[in-house]
Amino acid sequence: MEKNEEKLISDILAGEADVYAVLVRRYEKPIFNLMLRMTSSEADAVDLTQETFVRAYEKLDRFKSSGRFFPWLYTIGLNLARDHLRKTKTAKNLENELQGPNNPFYQDSGQEHDLLENLNVEKVGMALKQLPSEYREAVFLRFHEGMAMKEIAQALQISVSGAKMRVHRGLLKLRQLLQKERRDDE
Repeated sequence: MEKNEEKLISDILAGEADVYAVLVRRYEKPIFNLMLRMTSSEADAVDLTQETFVRAYEKLDRFKSSGRFFPWLYTIGLNLARDHLRKTKTAKNLENELQGPNNPFYQDSGQEHDLLENLNVEKVGMALKQLPSEYREAVFLRFHEGMAMKEIAQALQISVSGAKMRVHRGLLKLRQLLQKERRDDE
């Protein structure tokens, strides 16, 4: 955990509740984006973002200072969003975050970058929408949020090898979909 984050959390737990606003400002956009992708509703995203921060504040004493705060917060948000989807029976996961600078591959490097830099962003977005949600979430966390595999594992509540597998399989499926799309265009 960043030293600054560690100090903020320590201060909050010591009774300085107003310091929590620093963490809210730091992470409200990625949590709101998660909620918007999950629900496809701005109103629901606002409510769930707020609920995520309230729930995290209430459980802050359970946070392990050996980890980073964002993956822990993201897990809370992801669980709230999943609960919301189960209750409302809407299954539109991770579909709206795929335009312009929000393309989850903007930080990618290596072989995947070489493949993707020649493709139309819109086609990548359409292919990502076709991925099963478990792969889509893992790929998004890796390439959009820039999380390490250990953090992805923590956020998705799976093992590190499970996180690696999901990212790898997600990229393989994405590559297959894009190659099929390319063949269909020819």
